[in-house]
Amino acid sequence: MPTPVNTTATREDIYRLLAACYYPPSKALIEENCCTTLVTLLETIVPDAVQYAVDATVALGNSSLDDLAVEHARLFIGPFQLVAPPYGSIYLDDTKTVMGESTAKVAAFYHNCGLQLAEDFHELPDHCAVELEFISFLAFKQREAESSGNSDEVTRITSLQQEFLGRFLMPWLEQFTAAIISDGEAPFYQAIARCTATFINADYASLPSTNNG
Repeated sequence: MPTPVNTTATREDIYRLLAACYYPPSKALIEENCCTTLVTLLETIVPDAVQYAVDATVALGNSSLDDLAVEHARLFIGPFQLVAPPYGSIYLDDTKTVMGESTAKVAAFYHNCGLQLAEDFHELPDHCAVELEFISFLAFKQREAESSGNSDEVTRITSLQQEFLGRFLMPWLEQFTAAIISDGEAPFYQAIARCTATFINADYASLPSTNNG
């Protein structure tokens, strides 16, 4: 008999792997087969996103680390005008700047969940990779609660995931990923953007909450 899929553990891993793709590229991204693993995981819960993970795997195999670094910097870092700023406040706040009001709200949400960014971590709280890692962390906590049979805690943590996605990530996800896709010059990141949008939209819709439509 096939091994039953632990959906929560799978979600945890997918969010973590997607987050890794938005940090500056490293050897680990290639050597640890992140995209190949994404393909396998997505097959079990969001098959609509599988082809995009396959495309990312192919693009990754055709790119050098230097190529990826150049694409990543042009899209997300600068020094020139960014194609797709990876910070929620750019999209959510009227000022369209980093470290806006929404950034503080994201940091407060982390704090209320018992987390704060490490002092030697030099990225902002509303960077897309940080937000993806946070959802991965919440899925990990959900998995712990499921393992211990604590249904009230499972419900609470599931609600936190739905709230965070609905308030802080979903409102800018489409604009952010569309900017990467329409750029047309970064095949790996285009594929990852499509994968990210498809997976998160499906995941958000699947969360058991009365507030997500």
